[in-house]
Amino acid sequence: MIPQPLFEQTLRQFLAPITPFLDDATVSEVMINGPAQIYIERRGRLELTDARFANQDALLAALRNLSQYVGKPLSEERPILEGRLPDGSRVEALMPPVAPDGPSVAIRRFSRETLTVQKLVELGALPAFAAQLLEAFVRGKLNVLIAGGTGSGKTSMLNALSSFIPDGERVVVIEDSREIQFQKPHVVQLEARPAQPNGRGAVSIRDLFRATLRMRPDRVVVGELRGGEALDIVQAMTSGHGGCMCTLHASYPKDSLTRLETMAMMSDVELPLAALRNQVGSGVDLVVVVARLADGSRKLTHVTEVLDFDLEHQRYRLQDLLVRRYAGSDERGHLQSELVPTGVVPSFLPRLAQHGVELSDSAFRAPSGAAGEAGEP
Repeated sequence: MIPQPLFEQTLRQFLAPITPFLDDATVSEVMINGPAQIYIERRGRLELTDARFANQDALLAALRNLSQYVGKPLSEERPILEGRLPDGSRVEALMPPVAPDGPSVAIRRFSRETLTVQKLVELGALPAFAAQLLEAFVRGKLNVLIAGGTGSGKTSMLNALSSFIPDGERVVVIEDSREIQFQKPHVVQLEARPAQPNGRGAVSIRDLFRATLRMRPDRVVVGELRGGEALDIVQAMTSGHGGCMCTLHASYPKDSLTRLETMAMMSDVELPLAALRNQVGSGVDLVVVVARLADGSRKLTHVTEVLDFDLEHQRYRLQDLLVRRYAGSDERGHLQSELVPTGVVPSFLPRLAQHGVELSDSAFRAPSGAAGEAGEP
């Protein structure tokens, strides 16, 4: 058996054309479109690089070495590979025949530095008053959906919000591929496992979720909802497991709930649509939306309360608590924006009080001096 350090060194040699980017802390994504076209994302912007693999065979050799490293097959019969590099970077690779123009690879890199709420405030992703409100919501055990597009910072926001979980609570984290970095003393980290080449041995997120509910969790966190496990977390939210958090792909609060509803319908449980919508409307308390804006910056754009599902009008009843307002771009191309309270007081304040969290109505008014976030890089 090849020693792990030697295996990692060999893999690095195969990936030599892109190792400078893997060592660059400012690079958040490396995208390989065949051997002769390599892009990177730096500070939210795409850049075409001069890096090249010698030919398609060299790139395929690197991917086969990676497949050996992660212990997953890669061939014409199984042309999609998901895995992680030794530094924790997430890899998604596709090879012919599903990628007819040559192997296509995306490597998502994660900061070695834990992104705290304070750091998000310093970067301008959210103002300090919004961070204080989010702390109250998390400590008050609201069920929170964190939504956003690809590369918008959902996982970073989830990691940051986890710092508000009281240290005395037991948190169980379930993921397809480990990305969440909770800096808490009592965290149980679980990871799904794909089937082996013979089709056996798969452990799905749904399998882990069912086991989790018997492990005395104070909070259940799902890294990313993708399918039928959405029904499991909705039912957990409505059965007394407060403080659940998860991420999903959506751009607006309303879209987040309809997407959650759609994924829940992918489960093998035949639940009437009206009952499912009632559970979603009752279980989810808050939708937090993050986005990568046109200038490449990542910002919090919505904090929205979910009231319920209105059966008469067949729609979810939502009310925005914080929204981002836009005012064009400055001379440097930075988008001018500001996150502002709507003045709406949420209905869940009495529930927060049950957990020792007190908020007054004034917390939902624009603080003096709040304006001025516009123009941040």
